Amino acid sequence: MQPTLDELFKEELQDLYDAENQILKALPKMAKAASDEDLASAFQQHLEVTKKQVKRLDKIFQQLGIKPQGKTCEAMQGLLKEGDRIIQEIEKSPVLDAALIGAAQKVEHYEISGYGTVRTLAEVLGQQDAAELLEETLDEEKETDENLTEIAENIMGGATEEDDEDEEEEELEEEEEEA
Repeated sequence: MQPTLDELFKEELQDLYDAENQILKALPKMAKAASDEDLASAFQQHLEVTKKQVKRLDKIFQQLGIKPQGKTCEAMQGLLKEGDRIIQEIEKSPVLDAALIGAAQKVEHYEISGYGTVRTLAEVLGQQDAAELLEETLDEEKETDENLTEIAENIMGGATEEDDEDEEEEELEEEEEEA
C-alpha cells in the first residue's frame, strides 16, 4: 500500500530520531579520538546541541500523538561505522582529525538533507509548529557543517606547514650529509 505524505513525514521523523540517538553515542568517541582541541571541543558542543535536537523531535512527536521510535536509520549506522573504522585505523594525529571531520561532515550532510525534507513535508502538511522546530535544527546542522569546514582549514593549514618544515629539515640533513 502506498504511504500518504503524513505517513512519510512520520516515518522520516522516526528515522531522524534514531539517527540523532546514534549520533549521541558516537560524538563522545569522536571527541576523545581528536587530537585538535578545537575539533574535540566542537564535537562536545555538538553533543549538547544534539541533545536539544532530540528534545525538539520529542516535542514534535508529542504534538503528533505518536511514539518517537519504530525505525532504525541504517544510513546513519553505516556512516558511524565508517567513523569507527577511521578511529581504529589511523593513529591520533592531524590526519585522523581530517578524517574525523570528513566523517562528521558526511553525517551533517545526511542530517541537512533529512531535516530539509521533513521541514518541507511539515509545511506541506500544515504542521507549522513542527516546521519551525525542524528549521531551527536544520540551521544548527548547517552551522555545524560550516564550523567543521573552518576547523578543517585550520588543521590542514597547520599540517601543510608541518609537512613543509619536515621537508626543509630533511633537505638540510641531506645537504649536511653531502658536505
